[in-house]
Amino acid sequence: MPTDLDWMRETLSLADAAEELGEVPVAALVVLEGRIIGRGYNRNIIDCDPSAHAEIVAMREAGRTVGNHRLVGATLYCTLEPCLMCAGAIVHARLARLVFAADDPKTGAVGSVFDVLGDARHNHRVDVVRGVMALESGERLRAFFKAKRTQEKERRNGD
Repeated sequence: MPTDLDWMRETLSLADAAEELGEVPVAALVVLEGRIIGRGYNRNIIDCDPSAHAEIVAMREAGRTVGNHRLVGATLYCTLEPCLMCAGAIVHARLARLVFAADDPKTGAVGSVFDVLGDARHNHRVDVVRGVMALESGERLRAFFKAKRTQEKERRNGD
């Protein structure tokens, strides 16, 4: 049976697809009973859809796969800490677990800025594992944004 580390490696590989399309390299997998039922990567820009975050895309596919909006017993793997929207969707989907790589100190909603999943007022609890391959994911994101800043600077300077 694959481990959290194995699934996160696959999730990080999926992030390459987002980057190749000019999207922020964030990806997500939904796994149930040892098999992938949903995959997603950021598609906000190419789909002109502010809700097309990796987690949402993966959960939509997972819901279609199982024929239910509830993903009871499933685990969501993602390369970056979910935002408010995605954290809310995780609660509504009734996911059992969330495993993510890098913290998001600007918009993270699983402890970094907000703690949606830790709010005792929710009627559903999600087990959270953070930091699986955080260095690898964080470095990928830093390199992506550094390259974007360099491209923008060159564009402004007419290079």
